[in-house]
Amino acid sequence: MVILMSNFSTVIISNRLPVSVSRQDGELKFDASSGGLATAMSSLEVENKIWVGWPGIDADTLSDEEREIITAKLQEKGCYPVFLTAKEVELYYEGYANDTLWPLFHYFQSVARYPQEYWDAYQLVNEKFADVAAQVAAADARIWIQDYHFMLLPGMIRERASATTIGFFLHIPFPSFEIFRLLPQRKELLRGLLGADVIGFHVYDYAQHFLDSCRRLLGVSASNGMLEYEGRMVKASAYPIGIDYAKFRAQLDAKETKDALKQLDDAYGKQKLILSVDRLDYSKGIPERLEAFRLLLETHPEHRGKVKLLMIAVPSRTGVQAYQQLRDEIERTVSRINGTYGTVDWAPISYQFQNRPFSEVVALYARADIMLVTPIRDGMNLVAKEYVASKKRRGGVLILSEMAGAIDEMPEALSINPNNAHSVCEATHNALSMPMSEQKKRLSAMQKRLSVVTVQNWGKEFMGDLETVAKREGSSRKQLSLTQRQRLVTRYRTAGHRLIILDYDGTLRGFVKTPSPLAAAPTLRVWRTLKVLSDQPNTTVAIVSGRTRRALSSWFVGLPLVLAAEHGAWKRYGRKWEEIDSGFKKDKKRIRTVMEKYTSRTNGSEIEEKDHALVWHYTNVEPDIAFKRASELKRELTELLADDDVNVHDGRNIVEVKPSAITKGSVVRELRRMYPSDFVLCAGDDYTDEDMFRELQDDPSAVTIKVGQVDTAARHTVAKPGQLLKLLEELSPPSSLTVLTEIPTKIPRKLFRWLRK
Repeated sequence: MVILMSNFSTVIISNRLPVSVSRQDGELKFDASSGGLATAMSSLEVENKIWVGWPGIDADTLSDEEREIITAKLQEKGCYPVFLTAKEVELYYEGYANDTLWPLFHYFQSVARYPQEYWDAYQLVNEKFADVAAQVAAADARIWIQDYHFMLLPGMIRERASATTIGFFLHIPFPSFEIFRLLPQRKELLRGLLGADVIGFHVYDYAQHFLDSCRRLLGVSASNGMLEYEGRMVKASAYPIGIDYAKFRAQLDAKETKDALKQLDDAYGKQKLILSVDRLDYSKGIPERLEAFRLLLETHPEHRGKVKLLMIAVPSRTGVQAYQQLRDEIERTVSRINGTYGTVDWAPISYQFQNRPFSEVVALYARADIMLVTPIRDGMNLVAKEYVASKKRRGGVLILSEMAGAIDEMPEALSINPNNAHSVCEATHNALSMPMSEQKKRLSAMQKRLSVVTVQNWGKEFMGDLETVAKREGSSRKQLSLTQRQRLVTRYRTAGHRLIILDYDGTLRGFVKTPSPLAAAPTLRVWRTLKVLSDQPNTTVAIVSGRTRRALSSWFVGLPLVLAAEHGAWKRYGRKWEEIDSGFKKDKKRIRTVMEKYTSRTNGSEIEEKDHALVWHYTNVEPDIAFKRASELKRELTELLADDDVNVHDGRNIVEVKPSAITKGSVVRELRRMYPSDFVLCAGDDYTDEDMFRELQDDPSAVTIKVGQVDTAARHTVAKPGQLLKLLEELSPPSSLTVLTEIPTKIPRKLFRWLRK
């Protein structure tokens, strides 16, 4: 029985392993795969690395013994297999990945199909990979997931191995929101991706499309490419992938390449060779390219007999019907053009539907006078970079689609719109007559750039960012551990005097979709916990909230709590509320006028008026509209109140205006003076609570806790209000945690009905 290796510090996950397993003459055969991804991963200078992926052979054709043999052999090569049945491969890979995601992400929405069985298989396979990844990874491993086959996987691994650092890289375009929203499972995929710590894309535009979709579909906004999601910070950025530049340069001097190049020179003589190398895919613009070449022969007859278009189409996804139809269309078009313009001794197009050895491909690049790279949409396109890298003493012209990610890095190429056959035709005509000095000048500039931005540096840069995240989390991880909880409970129980300071919304109680006090009333668990704590001897419990005094008074009637409402504008230390004279009331009318204008334009928004604050709520507004209107409102209010002693704040689905002098920090300062204690616990969840945490930073007796795991001045964090409540329950002796089964005499019946819910 093969024993699963585990505790790897670096885990790479991709659909296919760098080693492919096949069966020939009844025997298992192991062949190394080549490609940019395998090169990039092999160049990573990390120890204790494992690569997880599908070995390329159907699981239902293997015996248990053969599975063990494959697993053992692959482990020797630094790989671990995830076995998939033929049906799973058909539905997950050829189905959801390449019949749903691929066409949609390349803007071929009319080709995309959405059968439920595709989605079911996609989820199942992602679950299988998540199980294996969690088994092989060390607790603090770096996990790098590759491509659109695994958009659910980051979130699934996060559930199984929360302490790992997870990266995800998308090797295809991420479409604009208007395209992405067509996908039935759009939100599920975004949530899956946001399980990662770092999400990479080839170019800036793709990263922006992703951020836009997160904002508009999930209501998660970003700042400088950083998103806050479920208490974590997620980075989304561009990492343009390069090629193994040195490998292509070295291959030019290899004997087999020189021999192949000589054969090409003998075959084509003085003919100009126009080359295209693609996977057979509708996103590559092959039919459009053929039409452009036909136009060249028609409008510039002087090139007939003097040029040759060599098209190499690498077989791809031959089981998908759309690809079969594309192949038939290409073959018919090639035959028609050759029949129309060809002669006895000259065929305009040579079409090859096959893979070519690496040495021959490099020789073709070196010999080609023009390289046509004209995809309708492409994530990056490394063929363009490979062509440029394969030029030494000879010239050459790169014609490159402006729809390819590579165009940003290769401005010296002749840029074309692949949908405009006339522009491709004219670019080809101009390339055929471009002076050799100009060709070499352009090539030299691009080569200088490509020699630096290599695939090796791409891998190192991405892993470097993952490492930065891991170090930041490792050095400043504030998640309250079990040991820290136990020490905290011991300190509380042995303290002479205790002071507990708590925010309410988002801290003791989850957020609700309306500012209505009744909807946000404390649960039975919250009410009971506060009662038990406040009944303890020598213990003061204070609620410091942005809520109104009316809400706090009605919620906590009968409890011996200190209450501070509207961030401290109102305070109640005994029976009577005390108000600060903030001068805010004189500003209310003009602030409300502005807010009412936005409320009338924004369905679902509402205004909450307090004595010393005005709040514009947009929880129930469509995320994209909410983001725009909130930004506009904040800008207008900031300009309006520039000379006033008030601040405009962004909160959780709110824009709040309140006096600058009123802060929760001043309340904490007063509480510390009025209730001297040798144990202080303070908890909150948003920007207003940071004032409390900063006030207690230099107090060694204070324990500060942020609910949520973003950057904070608090010493510790917990993820959710429920975890804080559990901690508060642990502070009191078990015997005191009696169940509240009867209506307390001072709680209104209407409120108690809410408590019981």
